[in-house]
Amino acid sequence: MNATALLPLPVVLPLFAAGLKLAVGLRLPRIQRFISAAVLSVVLAASVTLLVAADRDGPQVMHAGGWPVPIGIALVADRLSALMLVVSSAVTLCVLVYSIGQGMADRDEATPLSVFHPAYLILVAGVSDTFLSSDLFNLYVGFEIMLTASYVLLTLGGTAARIRAGATYIVVSLLSSVLFLVAIGMVYAATGTMNLAELSVRLADLPAGIRLVLQLALLTVFGIKAAVFPLAAWLPDSYPTAPAPVTAVFAGLLTKVGVYSILRTQTLLFPGTRLAEPLMLIALLSMVVGILGAVAQTDLKRLLSFTLVSHIGYMVFGIALASRGGIAGAVFYVAHHITVQTTLFLVTGLVERRGGTTDLQRLGGLAKISPVLAAVFFVPAMNLAGIPPLSGFLGKLGLLRAGVADGGAWAYVLVGGGVVTSLLTLYALIKVWNLAFWRAAPPDLCADGTVLETDDSDDQDDSDEETLMPAGRPESASLSGRSITTTAALPRTMLAATMALVALGLAYTVLAGPLTGLADRAAGELLSRTPYVQAVLAH
Repeated sequence: MNATALLPLPVVLPLFAAGLKLAVGLRLPRIQRFISAAVLSVVLAASVTLLVAADRDGPQVMHAGGWPVPIGIALVADRLSALMLVVSSAVTLCVLVYSIGQGMADRDEATPLSVFHPAYLILVAGVSDTFLSSDLFNLYVGFEIMLTASYVLLTLGGTAARIRAGATYIVVSLLSSVLFLVAIGMVYAATGTMNLAELSVRLADLPAGIRLVLQLALLTVFGIKAAVFPLAAWLPDSYPTAPAPVTAVFAGLLTKVGVYSILRTQTLLFPGTRLAEPLMLIALLSMVVGILGAVAQTDLKRLLSFTLVSHIGYMVFGIALASRGGIAGAVFYVAHHITVQTTLFLVTGLVERRGGTTDLQRLGGLAKISPVLAAVFFVPAMNLAGIPPLSGFLGKLGLLRAGVADGGAWAYVLVGGGVVTSLLTLYALIKVWNLAFWRAAPPDLCADGTVLETDDSDDQDDSDEETLMPAGRPESASLSGRSITTTAALPRTMLAATMALVALGLAYTVLAGPLTGLADRAAGELLSRTPYVQAVLAH
């Protein structure tokens, strides 16, 4: 079968399944879960097939309805978009399995079938559409599909904290969407097309000043979505309040969609950018400000949210270099970071389930209480910090080598900033390890995972009696005036999904040679532009 026939599947199948699940409703929960898992498994298989075909035969193109450009919309899978599809499909499948385990353990209170699963599948469809789109307006449509689903997922449960965080996220997302529409209007007014392949030809004929305005407009839009400094203030307050599966997939994927869009437009539409130095400054500030924010946090979710902002800077660094080595390093690092950051947020959900909180001041002894949990945190944490020979080290090394090869003053500054950021990331994650895992458990968390609950309500007697809550299924407890939940046994499905992502992160190290080779070929394809343009316009 021709691989181009598979191009619509990553978009159409999740949308069809979401509608089917809404029709099924709550009557058949096992069927609901099976549909979700089966659809994402098929999407993963189709993505792998597209990656093999794109790497072997060049960009795979499908013109919707058989209409040629610019009348119709084309879906395109080159090496970059196909690689992003494979990584995102693998990650979303593992997060789905994790959410199924959480739903069964919590009786679907945190991830209700009727809301979570359809919205999650729509989110996957939106992400796939952004990766495959060859048209600015279709890219906008993909963003809106993704963001509409994310509004629902972010406010699951309707708690006050989630509604507040969701309001901030929605306002920022709507603002960026309006700016995106304005930018699309400006591009169309100047060129008469929104197809990326045609734009790569027509933009070269515009005056330099107009090209710069259009470039800045698109960079601002995608910078908000990628959460680069100073457009990232919304992220640390929005992500940590959502359920663990939602936070994980948001942290791992949604910002990388913005990075992908920057990478695609900067290489295809604006080659030989005049904004190299401003982009390097943005990359440096993202790395340094983000990691300093992480070091100052005492909550694990917020700490990881700030590291997310920080490590976006590495990807922007590679894009700013605009060299083959820099682009290849950015491509490799995006794939690595999607996996590792998602894994760490899933582990955070397990930590909260096991210890009852993500406040590092109230955690302790988790390495003794749950050695498996300690292991699944330690491996991706060291990977994110860039400890040799893990993929985080290899990705950073590639970017630093590209910076040294550039030889410019700003490039050397970025190399120093990248090294400092990596060391501070290691410091922040060691702090998490020492406080949450290595030190003795605090008095209100017993060694076997049970929680001592002291009821300080006014209608109780003023006694010092404490109630020992047995471990088992999740139980609520009040510690220091705050309600938490703890459990002695981690659900196997949640743990298995997390361990699968840990293994995927380690696979990037084992398969570093083929993966770096693929990233290098993707970078060459992006910089040459000719294969993409010819494949789209050949029809």
